[in-house]
Amino acid sequence: MLPVSRTAAGAAGLAALVADAGHAVVSLDYDGTLAPIAARPEDAVPARGALAALEACAQVFGTVAIVTGRPAAVVVSLAGAATVDRLVVLGHYGEERWTAAEGLTRPPEPPGLADARRLLDGIERDGVRVEEKGISVAVHTRLAADPDAALKDVTERVERIAEVTGLAVNRGRYVVELRAPGARDKRDAIRSLCAPGTSALLFAGDDLVDLPAYEAVEDFRAAGGAGVGVFVDNPEAAVVRDRADVVLPDTEACVMFLKDLAEAARG
Repeated sequence: MLPVSRTAAGAAGLAALVADAGHAVVSLDYDGTLAPIAARPEDAVPARGALAALEACAQVFGTVAIVTGRPAAVVVSLAGAATVDRLVVLGHYGEERWTAAEGLTRPPEPPGLADARRLLDGIERDGVRVEEKGISVAVHTRLAADPDAALKDVTERVERIAEVTGLAVNRGRYVVELRAPGARDKRDAIRSLCAPGTSALLFAGDDLVDLPAYEAVEDFRAAGGAGVGVFVDNPEAAVVRDRADVVLPDTEACVMFLKDLAEAARG
């Protein structure tokens, strides 16, 4: 059974997804949405049943996509998603695109990133760790004894590096990232998924970096489409919860929701 939407617009979005699945887009974050948050990013494996839920959705919806700040190839590997026919994975907020049929496309490394790596030397201590992401670099503080204090200190250093290198700063849950200025966000990524004729759009996420994705859903509604924003509950991002039509308690509930949504669309 599908959850009850907190808003009339969300209820209309769910109904449209089910009624016209072949022209609908289902887009999903990975960490915290399909996979429980892990202390180390490389340990973030999908919740039980997540791959089967993706496969079920890919069989009935026009487009099914994972939209993540991670490198696309990393998420494909972690999720075991290489065998999911018609799945799209947009990595680095849409800078990268992967499909099983076409493989991976990605831009070159931005100027200044090599200097940023050098300037981050020595930052890994007391639970702070650096994640190399190919066309960006991120610093995580979740494993620090005081993650919030560590994040504050790390962010100040990263902001200084951004000034020197000309890179942009992107902030998430206990993570701060250096990436190309003017790079895409999830709003841009999700817009790219909505081809002419798309009738309904769903996005499910859990973090502050997902706010642009919810804006994409609102944009789609404003243009006359049907949309629904789903939030996988996270006390660290309460402001995002307020933007969502449907709130789910955890990743396991998100997996069940996707299975139920695919079943309802099959009729």
